[in-house]
Order: sequence, then structure tokens, then C-alpha cells
Amino acid sequence: MAFLMSLVFFSVLSLSLPYSQADAHTSFLDGLLANGNFEQGPKPSDVQKTVLIGRYSLPKWEISGLVEYVSGGPQPGGFYFPIPRGAHAARLGNEASISQVVDVNAGSTYSLTFSATRTCAQDEVLRVSASGQSTDLPIQTLYSSDGGDTYAFAFKATSGRVKVSFHNTGVQEDPTCGPLLDAIAIKEMVPLRYTKEALVKNGGFEIGPHVFKNFSTGVFLLLPKIHDIISPLPGWIVESLKPVKYIDSKHFQVPEGQAAIELVGGRETAISQIIRTVPKNLYKLSFTIGDAKNGCHGSMMVEAFAAKETLKVKFESLGKGGFKTASFKFQAISDRTRLTFFSAFYHTKLNDYGHFCGPLLDDVKVFPVSH
Repeated sequence: MAFLMSLVFFSVLSLSLPYSQADAHTSFLDGLLANGNFEQGPKPSDVQKTVLIGRYSLPKWEISGLVEYVSGGPQPGGFYFPIPRGAHAARLGNEASISQVVDVNAGSTYSLTFSATRTCAQDEVLRVSASGQSTDLPIQTLYSSDGGDTYAFAFKATSGRVKVSFHNTGVQEDPTCGPLLDAIAIKEMVPLRYTKEALVKNGGFEIGPHVFKNFSTGVFLLLPKIHDIISPLPGWIVESLKPVKYIDSKHFQVPEGQAAIELVGGRETAISQIIRTVPKNLYKLSFTIGDAKNGCHGSMMVEAFAAKETLKVKFESLGKGGFKTASFKFQAISDRTRLTFFSAFYHTKLNDYGHFCGPLLDDVKVFPVSH
């Protein structure tokens, strides 16, 4: 009995510890990195005003270059740093970086969710790297007026330990100019498989990146062009540099299930998936559109494409929720058919014109139909 009680205690302890202290090969990673919210600050001797001194001065992280440990709110020189997910963040100056080694399962796919906000008027580019894969994230466009932009990046682990890095590639006249980083989380992605009943993989968007439970921001999905097959939204490809937004049912109105996609980039963003089809066979594509009950308003339109067919679906939004389902038939012209969706217009919130938004998309399905 004593052994059994010890085993139960160890299991509970492992679940309550940060993932880096538990057995990563038996645990499903879904939460903050060690000190991923930067609330564990440096020792007084390791910081001069806001500048971190020493490679390991930021607990759980390795730093390179000019990195500041900053608090949210008004700053010297008239700056204001929005840090909506806590009290502190890391600011990366010219060519500065922070990194952390993470225990993972080799061969598995992971997504990183993180908050990134520019702090100067100049263009700022944040390079995110893990396991030999990287992407450059242009963050000059702010999609949330409160500085709460949250992004996702996916990678496939090539070994049991990977180095996750965030690097400011910009060089500005002011060496401290650079992005704010906060709330960095990781999630292991569940593999997807085709079934006879569901030709569309992850058509309800239920499998996606980590969503912060205490912040109603959603997650912006931007994929590196050369790594489309490694997506933070399994099964789907974001076709441009403008993001789509991954939203959850806790903070937004979602037609079905726990998640959906908000098309915030207008015609500059398309989300697509390539499915298996039989040439000359008929199929029916159905999907749901609406608004996420987040103040996004106006005459919305989602355009859908499959093979040679196109459908434009209108939706009048008052920003108070609601949705509609649309469908059309198409004839496959090859053994692979690309499904594509985008918003025809640009939208902002009713009471916040600095906050980009758009129609939501959910419950995408394709079924074979008889002639």
C-alpha cells in the first residue's frame, strides 16, 4: 500500500510540475515553457536598470545580445509597453535573442504559441526557430489594439531535445528597439488520418495550437512559406503572409465544437487544404460561416473554391454572433483537389477600429455524391 501511495503521489506531482521537470516522453506537452511568462525575474545583480547582464541572467533562458527585462505600462522617453498577459516581458534589441532547450518526443510535431508586439515605429522582424526550422515573423502590423497579438509556429522534432529560439533580426538606430516577447507555450500536435467518413482533415479545427485559457485573444496563424506541411493548424495551409486567427469557444462564439477560424486578413489571406478525390466523381462541400460575437460587424462574404467551382456566401454581421451553413457540388478533375477559403472584405470591430477581424469559418466537410 505504501508503494501504491508513493506511485500515486509521484504521478500527481509529475502532472503539477512544469513539463521540463516531468518525463517529457510520457507526458503530453500543452502549456507554458519553463518561465514562459517571464514572471520569474533576474537577480538584482543580473540586471542594470532594465538590461540583463550575463548569458543566464533570465531564469530558464539563455540570452544573447541586448535583452531587457521590462514591466508593462509607461516607460522613459514617452513609450508605453502593453503586456496584457502579465506584469513582465523580454524585449529583444538589435540582433538579440533568447533560447531554451526543451525535452520532446523525436518525430512528433509541436506548435509554439507566443505573444509578440513591436515597440518602435520601425519595421521589426522576429525569427522563430526550433529543430532546424525557422520563420521570419513581420510584426509591424498590429492586429489587436491592446498589444495582445498572439502567434503560432509549428515544427517537427528531429531529436529528443530541441532548442527553441526567438531572434530579433533587425538593426535599428536605437539599439534597444525590438519586439516584446511574452507568454510562450508549447503543444504536441495529434497526428491526423484520413477516414472514409471525413475527406477533410481537421474540418472542425478542433486540433490546433495552445490557446491561453485566461486571455481572450485567439491565436494568429502565420506559416513559413517553405514549411507549409508543418502547420500549427494540422491539415491546413495558410496561403499568405497575412494571418488567419484561431479562436476558442470559451472566449468567442463558435458554431460547433471547441474551435473555429476567423478570417482577419481579407483577400490577402487564404486558408486551404488538399484532399484526395477520384477524377470525374461528384462531391459536396459544406461549411459554416458567421461572426464570433466579438464586435466584428458589416457585410461579410466568404469565397470558397473547389476544383472549377466557386461559391460566394454573404453574411450580415451585427457583431453579436450568429452563423449560417452553405454548400455546393463540384466535380473532381484530378486525384487531389484543393479547397480554399478567404474573406472578400476587410473588417474592424464596431467600437475599436484599430482591431482587425472578420468572418469565422467552421465545420468544413466534403462528401461524395451520386450522379
